[in-house]
Amino acid sequence: MTLTPAPPGTLHSRLAWAITDAWVITCRDLAHWARQPGAVIANTLLFPILIVLMFGYLLGGAMTVPGGGDYRDFLMPGMFAMTMVFGIGATLAAVSADAARGITDRFRSMPMATSAVIAGRAAADMLNSAAALAVLTGCGLMVGWHPHRGATRAVAALALLLLLRFAFVWTGIYLGLTYYRNPEAVTAARTLEFPVGFLGNPFVAISTMPAWLSAIAQWNPLSSTVSAARQLFGDPTGSHPSWITDHAVLMAVAWPLLLIAVFFPLSLHRYRHLSR
Repeated sequence: MTLTPAPPGTLHSRLAWAITDAWVITCRDLAHWARQPGAVIANTLLFPILIVLMFGYLLGGAMTVPGGGDYRDFLMPGMFAMTMVFGIGATLAAVSADAARGITDRFRSMPMATSAVIAGRAAADMLNSAAALAVLTGCGLMVGWHPHRGATRAVAALALLLLLRFAFVWTGIYLGLTYYRNPEAVTAARTLEFPVGFLGNPFVAISTMPAWLSAIAQWNPLSSTVSAARQLFGDPTGSHPSWITDHAVLMAVAWPLLLIAVFFPLSLHRYRHLSR
């Protein structure tokens, strides 16, 4: 008879146990990508570059930035943020696929930390997103974009972008665990990327939108991160003064923390009570 090991007794031991288990799951997810790199390269790395080239060169000549400035400088922070948003679907699909195939149930039956499966998934997706952000930054430098306000502010802008991605990771995990039994619902949930991404300011300035649409765009969490990144990089902002744009850096921290505070406990609860 095989006895299930009891979890460590002390807080320090439990934390080390949880981190070790989460890292094992992270390595498992990274190994899957290493064995099937095509989807990662095409969707995570090449697709954002294609969008940059399309908007920067094919459509960029018709774009005017209110207040002046080069459109590619205006575009790049928006593209960085869009890459973070379009990770929602990848997270959702991976989590729902594991749950639907029974892999998540197998993990839940093992003597491992309760949070390890979803924490490992989050860590793997963050590593993937950091790599995509690095590649897209290199693409931006090649098309003539560069930070204008120094390395410290540039690093702060990249950190805000990854914070937004971290919040969306937990959104995707929760949705994946909630709708894994219904493929149509999973497909519908993946379309969440589009209203979040396009009802904002990544590609066009809020000041050019109708009043009702600009109000929606201003209060989109993505818009706060894009505006904060533009300010920190020293790029054109599109000249739309308001309280939320004047405090864009504050809101770029507040929105993701709010999303994490909502979706992290929901994800953990949903994982613990996943129907078998």
